[in-house]
Amino acid sequence: MVGSQRDFEPPGGLERRDIQVCAAMEDEKSFSDICGGRLALRRRYYSPYCREFGLSSARLSLCSLTAVTCAVWLAAYGLFTLCENSMVLSATIFITILGLLGYLHFVKIDQETLLIIDSLGIQMTSSYASGKESTTFIEMDKVKDIIINEAIYMKVIYYLCILLKEPGKPHEISQVVPVFQSAKPRLDCLIEVYRSCQEVLAHQKATATSL
Repeated sequence: MVGSQRDFEPPGGLERRDIQVCAAMEDEKSFSDICGGRLALRRRYYSPYCREFGLSSARLSLCSLTAVTCAVWLAAYGLFTLCENSMVLSATIFITILGLLGYLHFVKIDQETLLIIDSLGIQMTSSYASGKESTTFIEMDKVKDIIINEAIYMKVIYYLCILLKEPGKPHEISQVVPVFQSAKPRLDCLIEVYRSCQEVLAHQKATATSL
């Protein structure tokens, strides 16, 4: 099993005073996704070998939400004037509310976070617009490498992915786990994250070799 849904405490036994110091080691840069939308990359360095990257996409626009809702309700009202059935309006309101709640709870992701710790593993967290969080943790001894891969969807796009080892065959790849699948950042943003992850992985491999 690749990952598990569980809570994860601040890594490395950091005390409160250490976390306050690490909080200062933070920066934020603006990037774009593959469609030109704005993304914010926040980087936190808890230690040289414990780093966190958070990609935040644009929040749900109230203007867009209002426009879509009005368009649906106007269409429903037009249908009501033709058939004169009040159930049309009631059903439209009910479906609109359920659709919005489902979109906020299962589809709209406001932030994706990647936390990498050389001695423990990699944690990926998706924060939805409704407040729900989905977390996956991969132990470091299962990680073979982190790479930037490319795919073709009408055009060439790049994505960051984690390569997992085949159990019993450490030189073979058992699975590819994509990262930041909702945000879909462009290559320049991926390179920022990739370089930092490689520094942590290099230290982890050097430590494992020396043991």
